[in-house]
Amino acid sequence: MQAITVQDREAGAGSLALAELPHPHAAENDVIVKVHAAGFTPGELDWPGTWTDRAGRDRTPSVPGHELSGVVTELGYGTTGLTIGQRVYGLTDWARNGTLAEYTAVEARNLAPLPADVDHVTAAALPISGLTAWQALFDHADLQTGQSVLIHGAAGGVGSIAVQLARAAGAQVIGTGRADDRDTALGLGAHAFVDLQAEKLEDIGPVDVVFDVIGGEILERSTALVRPGGTLVTIAEPVTVHPRDGRAVFFVVEPDRVRLGDLAQRVRDGRLKPIIGAVRPLTEAVAAFTPDKRTHGKTIIRVAED
Repeated sequence: MQAITVQDREAGAGSLALAELPHPHAAENDVIVKVHAAGFTPGELDWPGTWTDRAGRDRTPSVPGHELSGVVTELGYGTTGLTIGQRVYGLTDWARNGTLAEYTAVEARNLAPLPADVDHVTAAALPISGLTAWQALFDHADLQTGQSVLIHGAAGGVGSIAVQLARAAGAQVIGTGRADDRDTALGLGAHAFVDLQAEKLEDIGPVDVVFDVIGGEILERSTALVRPGGTLVTIAEPVTVHPRDGRAVFFVVEPDRVRLGDLAQRVRDGRLKPIIGAVRPLTEAVAAFTPDKRTHGKTIIRVAED
């Protein structure tokens, strides 16, 4: 099968290449999925799991990408809950070969059935962004109706989903980003927007929840915006600063079949819309990792036609 591989940690994206790999094997509780569409995170080439397995052994050449939508073609021993020919989407393990390939092996528990009226490209944009946004807002910050939430990167892959989920939950939503992100964030449901390059973050005032996807100086400055009893949640980096009278949480997204099912239903109902930018074939996936300009929306790799 064809797949995108990466081989040299120091070279990073420079060692990405389209290659021929053996067809994957379905281990116990695995399924093999024929990938129709895949998502990736450019920063994943810095993740340890891209280069080593859970025991710390080198596993290159490895296949990047951890989001997929496709069709089950094979069941491993002991696999339950899915059937051959079923449309599925979900999130693959961080320390195994990923989704930028024609076929991939995935633990069945990490996949959810995909309704026939949700296309594969849309579904492939959901797993990491959707699960991250939900877990940040509701599992870690316990966002409630009527509370206020500041969402950094409100027009990005994760932030745009978070804005929609927070608004649907009845929260007062403030988004941040660049000037040209304002219309997108407001269109998704944010009540207000702050241009981080031209407006003062400190003028926002206290909020119940801050959701950070940027890190660095923005994360540090955001601690002062959390009102007593509130929560700052970040996926950017481990927390070294904390709100004076609140909590700070750093987390890594986890698979959740039930929540994936809920997200797909929200898409079906028109209550949730991932922002999709470029859709490129597998042969252009290497170039997609290192775009020559900023793209609006999440880049999706179309591996096979629906």
